[in-house]
Amino acid sequence: MSEESIFTKIINGDIPGDIFYQDDDCFVIKDIAPKAPLHLLLIPRKPIPRLVDASNEDKALLGNLMLTAGKVAEQAGVGDAFRLIINNGAGAGQTVFHLHLHILGNKQFSEDQLGF
Repeated sequence: MSEESIFTKIINGDIPGDIFYQDDDCFVIKDIAPKAPLHLLLIPRKPIPRLVDASNEDKALLGNLMLTAGKVAEQAGVGDAFRLIINNGAGAGQTVFHLHLHILGNKQFSEDQLGF
């Protein structure tokens, strides 16, 4: 069995987390190394390592994550001007292997910064 991720440790109460938002399916914390003035992490409570590891039974959860991202961005004061990023796998920059979504706001990114 693989080692628990830092997100699982927060879920289990083993380490503290500054929770910005939470519901039965997910929670949101501030990123410890922000890439924008607003950089939140939206994390499902279910430990799915990568997006490609999600199954058909996760459809409702994945949909809830998308809806929650919009709600959280609005609560954080960025309205409808935010970016939602998922890094899938080490080659894409994923360092914590527990699916999570980056919510970035209050910054205009250049094409060079985005890589596309």
